[in-house]
Amino acid sequence: MMSRLTSVVKRHPLITFFVLSYALSWLAWPVWALGLYPISPVFSFGPFLAALVVLAITHGKTGVGGLLRRMVRWRVGLRYYAVALLLPAGLALAATVLNVLLGAQAPSSAELGSWTGLLLVFFVSLLIPGLGGAWEEPGWRGFALPRLQSGRSALFASLILGVLIAGWHLPLMFVGQVHYSDIVLIMGAVVVFNWVFNSANGSVLIIMLMHAMNNTISGQFFSPMFSGADSVRQSWLLAAVWCAVAIVVVILAGPAHLSRKHRKQEEKEAPEAPTPTVPPVPRPA
Repeated sequence: MMSRLTSVVKRHPLITFFVLSYALSWLAWPVWALGLYPISPVFSFGPFLAALVVLAITHGKTGVGGLLRRMVRWRVGLRYYAVALLLPAGLALAATVLNVLLGAQAPSSAELGSWTGLLLVFFVSLLIPGLGGAWEEPGWRGFALPRLQSGRSALFASLILGVLIAGWHLPLMFVGQVHYSDIVLIMGAVVVFNWVFNSANGSVLIIMLMHAMNNTISGQFFSPMFSGADSVRQSWLLAAVWCAVAIVVVILAGPAHLSRKHRKQEEKEAPEAPTPTVPPVPRPA
């Protein structure tokens, strides 16, 4: 039985990864419903655990080590750190300004002054699995994306990944922790994130920083400043500005590699080696 499961994983590592990502993450839903895990109806580190399981089965220590090295790949250009930290903040600010211009109540000076606690929120989200979305990224970008990009354009791979990530977030939408506009936001953001990932030589660390910053500045700072219809409008405006940047990325970086200077990150899965056949021993005459 175990050998059969191992064989299935080796033949279909990407499908296994996504099934495990959903299963391991959604285990939190009934626990959350019972009030035993009040943080979220999904375990955000599920995709990371799924990647570790699949890599351990298909590539052993070498595969697991490769993913862990991506997670600490910090030797990339400073411009990628700037993009990862400043772009999410800039887009959240742009959505907030547009919301106020369209009639939303402007945030109070007290709300705007609460930014001093954001640094702690950022590092908690980045460093503690389960308390922020950053720990999704070793699975989505570190494992799945290079395999999706093998034989596909970076844009097409991004759209596939975006649909699957959006589906993974459904429990959060069902319980009202995130708005359904996040489906649109995810489809735009995944293109932008993948552009940064491919341009930064496949650094998962950069993407974890970007995800943590987006959750901190948008989810914990600007978005909670609005309520009712203003909150809904903020969600849709945020989705719109991410999609606008995604369109610019596709035009300037190109759909093939989503990078002007670097090739897309690709990881081909080696097919399972066939069992060698032993020729029959000739019988003596």
